Amino acid sequence: MAPDTVDSQDVYMPEQLVKALSNPLFPALDSMLRAGRHISSDDMDNHAFLTDFDMELATFYQRYNAELVRAPEGFFYLRPRSTSLIGRSVLSELDMLVGKILCFLYLSPERLAHEGIFTNQELYEELISLADEKKLMRLVTNRAAGSDLDKEKLFEKVRTSLRRLRRIGMVLPVGDDNKFRISEAVFRFGGDVRIGDDVREAQLRLIRDGEAVTDLSKVNPQSESDDNEDNLTQANDVNPETQQNEQQEQAGDL
Repeated sequence: MAPDTVDSQDVYMPEQLVKALSNPLFPALDSMLRAGRHISSDDMDNHAFLTDFDMELATFYQRYNAELVRAPEGFFYLRPRSTSLIGRSVLSELDMLVGKILCFLYLSPERLAHEGIFTNQELYEELISLADEKKLMRLVTNRAAGSDLDKEKLFEKVRTSLRRLRRIGMVLPVGDDNKFRISEAVFRFGGDVRIGDDVREAQLRLIRDGEAVTDLSKVNPQSESDDNEDNLTQANDVNPETQQNEQQEQAGDL
């Protein structure tokens, strides 16, 4: 008589994890997380699902050498390690700078005054006002000074960065493409603004000093087909020193 077989699912997969993976929400949510999407409270169903199963799913993604992070502000994202089976890439310098400006606007009194809604033009004007103009021009022309045409090119590049950040859940469109709301996920760009009394002043220092988080979760390169000139740097092309410094990342500080 053959010995009783043991259900491998019972051995390797806890009941709560089975429940999570069999949920109809999981396939699409898993795809979004792997593509670098940040899940904030604005995405109510997926956020509630992750809140209910964060411990089980954190264990699940560890098998891929990736970390399911729940930030202090409550949003979730997937952070692959250098040895992860899940790909990753690095945002451009301008993407990072736009993200820091968004974080600054999120902390501003204007967010409440405008009911949380900003325009592309307001973002651009804030960028010009707070960041080093010479540095901005070099991102467009490799020159410190720029013409009106160069400034128009910069504005279009800012719009491109904003579209990328929208794809990974940093901003939410409102009506047409020129208006948006900022998600709490922009605290990925906040650095040490969670520390100290004046968080807006801390974020302003990050903008002016050029400090930033330099490695975010993967943004799917296939979704960037309309931005070929600004494709994101693939993980395999990252400076080895950047990868070596990955051990210094802190889940609660990104």
